[in-house]
Amino acid sequence: MTKLVDNKIAIVTGAGAGIGKAVAQTLAREGASVMLAGRNSASLEAVASAIQEAGGVADICVTDVSKSDQAEHLVARTVQRFGRLDCAVNNAGVDGALAPIGDYDDAEFERVIDINLKGVWFCTRHQIKAMLESGGGSIVNMSSALSEVAQYNMPAYVASKFAVNGLSKSAALDYAPHNIRVNALSPGLVETDMMKQQFDANDGMRDMFIGLEPVGRMGEPEEIAEAALWLCSDRSSYATGSNMVVDGGYLIK
Repeated sequence: MTKLVDNKIAIVTGAGAGIGKAVAQTLAREGASVMLAGRNSASLEAVASAIQEAGGVADICVTDVSKSDQAEHLVARTVQRFGRLDCAVNNAGVDGALAPIGDYDDAEFERVIDINLKGVWFCTRHQIKAMLESGGGSIVNMSSALSEVAQYNMPAYVASKFAVNGLSKSAALDYAPHNIRVNALSPGLVETDMMKQQFDANDGMRDMFIGLEPVGRMGEPEEIAEAALWLCSDRSSYATGSNMVVDGGYLIK
């Protein structure tokens, strides 16, 4: 059977763990050569090694996506290593501290916006430049179910994800004539290390969140990765400017 992204060149940010790791492994399994980006070289090396041991192709680039020059270097290194860029999943993100907006720390708000929004902005704009050179491509910007509704005590995170959706739609509109598709992907509650840290710090939160899911469970990173795979592939050739929600029914209640 033909693999969904056979011979495509991909970037995945936040690829060292959680959803990013699952996305990178899924794209590699389906034939892409993947550049893994993140801030922790050891985590990236571990994911790259696992991909290579499974017969895939992967390389790493230690990157802080909140810095424009580093996002630019990531794209340049990918093109230098693999020859072009066909697809990208801008997954790097943080949830930030929990506090109501009146008590939210200025520096923490800026940190969340720098990574979740400006990181997507920097990556998207540099990726688009590379895709214009090679005739097109697909960009998937990781958003959240909380890009559609608010959540208590998460003003920075919610604001950043609402903005990711708007940024993705704007980019999709600007570059649709150039064969570049830009979509947002919005997971619901997913079993990741980032979520586990919140649960460990807040008694009862896990059970409360599972109670909000109509399917009665949290999602797995691999389930989000399958959606990212489809958006990166040519199977989604008519999809651009959308926000694909994969949330176990969280938003339909």
